[in-house]
Amino acid sequence: MQTNLDVKRLLCPMPVIRLGEVIKKIDIGDTIQIIATDPGVLHDIPAWCKVHGHKVLACDEKTNEIILMVEKI
Repeated sequence: MQTNLDVKRLLCPMPVIRLGEVIKKIDIGDTIQIIATDPGVLHDIPAWCKVHGHKVLACDEKTNEIILMVEKI
């Protein structure tokens, strides 16, 4: 199952905090698509996933958005 997390216009550390809140509510193997505008998520979310044991499946930078896909492990 996939959950969408819109953190556009939120600055560090809020995207990571929101991810932490959402990931607690989903099952192992489920994914979260994160849509952000803060370029800090390119470092912060992979670092957070590494510490907490989750997996970044994809990262796509568009003109005004950054889209990351995270799997709960």
